[in-house]
Amino acid sequence: MRPRHRERHRTKRIGWLRAAVLGANDGIVSTASLVLGVAAAHATHSSILVAGIAGLVAGSMSMAAGEYVSVHSQADTEKADIELERKELKADDAGEHKELAAIYVGRGLAPALAKQVADQLMAHDGLGAHVRDELGISQALRARPIQAALASAASFAIGAAMPLLVTVLSPEASLIPFVTGTSLVFLALLGGVAAHTGGAPLTVGVMRVTFWGALAMGLTAGVGALFGAVA
Repeated sequence: MRPRHRERHRTKRIGWLRAAVLGANDGIVSTASLVLGVAAAHATHSSILVAGIAGLVAGSMSMAAGEYVSVHSQADTEKADIELERKELKADDAGEHKELAAIYVGRGLAPALAKQVADQLMAHDGLGAHVRDELGISQALRARPIQAALASAASFAIGAAMPLLVTVLSPEASLIPFVTGTSLVFLALLGGVAAHTGGAPLTVGVMRVTFWGALAMGLTAGVGALFGAVA
């Protein structure tokens, strides 16, 4: 008996990959920008570190809370739609058979074959068939609030720790170029890893992340320098 062929699709990674990449990117960009903005305002090295640490803690909690609330809202919507579909199956089973068959006809099956497929799937797991083929909700793409919250908080903290560590090790006179340069390298690496994991073009992933990161750091440093000069 031949072993069953199993394909590894990247869509299974969407839930945690999106949250992890977003968290790490935000951690690097926001913390580096915060450090550069405070440094450009001519603050002391200790004040810059305090601001960076506060940014790491606040950002991690904000990412976790934001992801949990938003993804939980998605999960609530999915549950409501599934419950509605369950009620419709009880109220009009024949109509739901026709609806499912029509979906398969729209995807290219002959009407007779579509009806046969719909009948067999409805006999096996009618609700699952409608959830998957009518609502477009699959197990791989289901909303997972806790997973998203934890992934975002952890990845943000890891991302934020990178420019923060550079801030600790850099001499005060060279802090701005050191943090800027290393943060852009971190962002490029993150963009490359995310692109590779998600199956996207490597160059596009790297350029997209570094461009927006550089823009954010540049604008924040400019604001810090402006207020530092005013003070």
